[in-house]
Amino acid sequence: MQFRFGQTVIRVTHRDAAAVLAAAQGRLRQGQGFALATVNLDHLVKLRRDPAFLAAYAAQDFVVADGNPIVWLSRLAGHPVALVPGSDLVLPLVRAAATEGRPVSLLGSTEDSLAAAMAHLRATVPGLRAGALIAPPMGFDPEGPAARAMLAQVQALGPGLCLVALGAPRQERLAALGRQLAPAVGFASVGAGVDFLAGHQRRAPAWVRAIAMEWLWRALSAPRRLVPRYAACAAILPAETLRALRQRQT
Repeated sequence: MQFRFGQTVIRVTHRDAAAVLAAAQGRLRQGQGFALATVNLDHLVKLRRDPAFLAAYAAQDFVVADGNPIVWLSRLAGHPVALVPGSDLVLPLVRAAATEGRPVSLLGSTEDSLAAAMAHLRATVPGLRAGALIAPPMGFDPEGPAARAMLAQVQALGPGLCLVALGAPRQERLAALGRQLAPAVGFASVGAGVDFLAGHQRRAPAWVRAIAMEWLWRALSAPRRLVPRYAACAAILPAETLRALRQRQT
């Protein structure tokens, strides 16, 4: 499954969670870094509007489908992929890092949330090596001096995993810079995944996710912020459906 933005093509690189986790663990074992992004309709909207976001996405090593509409589009295109929410990757990635003896850093959110999330991970994942906990200041530039200093702190720990919880597009832009400045670190953009672990945000119940209604649950929880976002996502669906059907014909 792929999405074209002018001359730039963004591909879903791995069909399911097992495939991307195997690839990530292989990189961690070898002391090689990666950048992992989880594409959804909101990202497709932003990618068409934001050249810096598009450039950062093009620099990602791994891209998986985070959103049922992406899964449905992949089926229309004849290249089906499974749903792989970023939040569902957090614990498996941390377990993979622990298995390989690599430190796990958390970057984003707030100091309280990071501390609570790391405490949860320590209690859940045997053998976890805790790395850096870095809460950026509000409105920081993901390619600016503060970002570079944060990445230097992560790089100083050596090969490892860094969960980036900043929200799009900042987390993907920071991860892309991290691939340059901390090439032995695996950067996974997980959005609210860290806050879910900390208990500072509540994820939709499993039964809501099972019927593909997490978007509605979230919209009702924060309508002023999310209803316009989901309206923009709905607006691109017809064109994305046509593009998916064209992929099927090629």
